[in-house]
Amino acid sequence: MSTSFSGRRTSKSRPPSPENEWQRYGRWLLWVLAGGVLAAALAFGSSYVRAAGYSDWAVIVVAGDWHAHDGSSSEIFDNARRDVSQALVDIGFNPSNIAQFSVRPNRYPATHPLHSDAASIRDKLWELSNRAHGGCFLYFSSHGSPSGLVLGENILTPVKLDSMVSDACEDRPTIVVISACFSGVFLRALETPNRMILTAARRDRTSFGCGGTSKYPYFDACFLASMADSNDFRGLAIRARRCVARTERATGMSPPSEPQIFIGSDIASHLPAWR
Repeated sequence: MSTSFSGRRTSKSRPPSPENEWQRYGRWLLWVLAGGVLAAALAFGSSYVRAAGYSDWAVIVVAGDWHAHDGSSSEIFDNARRDVSQALVDIGFNPSNIAQFSVRPNRYPATHPLHSDAASIRDKLWELSNRAHGGCFLYFSSHGSPSGLVLGENILTPVKLDSMVSDACEDRPTIVVISACFSGVFLRALETPNRMILTAARRDRTSFGCGGTSKYPYFDACFLASMADSNDFRGLAIRARRCVARTERATGMSPPSEPQIFIGSDIASHLPAWR
């Protein structure tokens, strides 16, 4: 059979016989089944993409101290460590690529944290980054000072943290969240185009909520609450900052901690949504 340029049939062969009712039904059923299979494949594929968005990221979650602001024993930082780790799993991070750290690791056998010290964190981040190549996520919850983050009996300085992250993660997309007083001191050292940095306070301000009876510091509570209402880390950061401001006003805490957000020019396109 051939066709003219007008699209009309030019063949003199007999046209096909009309389909009977069963043939038409069979063809309709075939299309319905094929469409269903395609829709299911697309749905599965899109859910896999969402789940796999962060499944190949190396994750470090650290509780750096075990004292309330008055020096009494407290679970606040370990509560944040445990629940932030679980929240990350819930949005698609692979639990086998997550390492937790605590100053009192033997106290928490259910979550198997390692000991919170700079050498252990550096070595584990290096190990994880060599098998999980998608990116790096680091979360620290502790007390802070104008010189850095409390890590057991020591201070983790901005320069040391930058060296640790640069060695293990290089130019991969990297998110660093630091929940501590004066945590804005880390911004200048950590800011690079491939990183997103979120801190609980600006460099000259304290953060709040470190009382002995608190479940979490204010920032950690807001980070977790905002995750439930967000679908990406940019939105989460903005919601967490607003949540902290509301909580401080409601409890009369002053001056405001003013959480800081930095998003590098290269990382925005590498931060997939989780739903």
